[in-house]
Amino acid sequence: MKKLILGMILLAGLWSCTDQESEKYTGKAVEYQLYQASEFDYVGKAMVKELIGGNLELTIQLEGARGDSETNYPAHLHFGNYTEADTPIAFMLDPVSASNLKSSTILEQLSDGSRLTFDEVSGFDGHIKVHLAADGPDYEVILAAGNIGLNAGADFKLDEMAVCGKNY
Repeated sequence: MKKLILGMILLAGLWSCTDQESEKYTGKAVEYQLYQASEFDYVGKAMVKELIGGNLELTIQLEGARGDSETNYPAHLHFGNYTEADTPIAFMLDPVSASNLKSSTILEQLSDGSRLTFDEVSGFDGHIKVHLAADGPDYEVILAAGNIGLNAGADFKLDEMAVCGKNY
């Protein structure tokens, strides 16, 4: 009897999570690959989901060595291809937590004043880079990177990666 009650409680909890999830998103989503970009062994995915109301949520999930909960890796959405030097930052993403290797950001107005809709994501000329540090020499160490939108299908070539700019 206890197992039946416990099972019903668990089922009700799962059902409520599913309902909350479906109430938050429209069901439109696209995923992009993030590639290893240095001697540090990190790869991952960036998922863009459309929220009810039209905003976008960009989630980064990396795979690799986990660290402590106090360490974060800065992440940026840039305009342009990852091979272009000094590309401006389009949006400062929430940092990736070293403890769970995840970041989730609601995209608002980009640095150029525009707003990205879900239908425009596939035509967006941009890329994501996850840095080892926010400043100093470790800022130039990129843990993972990848194009999104327009150039997402191109082969990733580590030797062509450019150092990104910190400008907006």
